[in-house]
Amino acid sequence: MSYQVRSLRADEWPRAKALRLEALRDPVASIAFMETYGSAAAQPDAFWQERAGRSAEGASGAQQIIAEGPDGEWVGTVTVLMEEAGTPDWAGMPVERLQGHLVGVYVQPGHRGIGLTEVLFDAGLEWAWAQGAERVRLLVHEDNARALRAYRKAGFTETGVTTTLGPDKGERELELALERPESDF
Repeated sequence: MSYQVRSLRADEWPRAKALRLEALRDPVASIAFMETYGSAAAQPDAFWQERAGRSAEGASGAQQIIAEGPDGEWVGTVTVLMEEAGTPDWAGMPVERLQGHLVGVYVQPGHRGIGLTEVLFDAGLEWAWAQGAERVRLLVHEDNARALRAYRKAGFTETGVTTTLGPDKGERELELALERPESDF
């Protein structure tokens, strides 16, 4: 595979913005992401600069990993948010131990099915383990079969935790997690 997978640099915020807006146009974006294209596109440049700075190379609370195709085009991304034990997560649920939380997973349609998601996850996991995470988790809509398959293939398993997000309380998000390998302690 001739892709470069690396952490975002803060000055690359325009490219990060463009990739996020592209992801929000994906046909499953409404069940995969917690924001709409319209709301994201309306954000000022300062929002995107701050977002990139918080998750760029060298940041400790989050890390955005990007995949560059052979031609230099950005074709995929994942962001790892660190969640501290004893604090509430973004949804207000208590965090029991230091963990990473994968969000914003996206691979362009023409680059899916070749293992790029696993490579992005490997880079994100490596970063999370280096931060001391005891596990890494993610949430996925119960109807997002493509994502569920990819996450299971990458080694994530369902924890039994479910939550509802958004206005339709009948729809569920499933938590999947991967425990830190014993050899990494």
